[in-house]
Amino acid sequence: MVRVIFGEKGAGNSKRIIQMANDSLEQTKGSVVFIDAEGQYLFELKHAIRFIDAGHYRIDSPDMFIGFIAGIAAQDFDLELVYVDGFSKLVNCRTESLEDMFNRLDELSSEADVEVVIAMSGDDMPDYLNKYMAE
Repeated sequence: MVRVIFGEKGAGNSKRIIQMANDSLEQTKGSVVFIDAEGQYLFELKHAIRFIDAGHYRIDSPDMFIGFIAGIAAQDFDLELVYVDGFSKLVNCRTESLEDMFNRLDELSSEADVEVVIAMSGDDMPDYLNKYMAE
């Protein structure tokens, strides 16, 4: 399953996803991973959450992002949740052009039985994201 937190820049998306990640440790038996584009939230996350500063891996396209997530899922059979902040900086594409990537990510997350939560900023949310919106 893929869930999206979408809002304008500065609307608190990062705070919300950090809180979600920290809170998830209470209900999760498997691994939790938090991916950020700049490494700025490392000290706001609980110690049990594996933090990845994806800015070091030169992800610059939707295909590379899917491959990155697939690699994380492949190396950790206990992986249950992946949180991604700074998504727009990582993928470096216009949100309107990412419908196929989200469909592929949803398939990957279902096959791997991993929930992926993505925080992203923008002015106008494309219609295809409605089915992924987090509560």
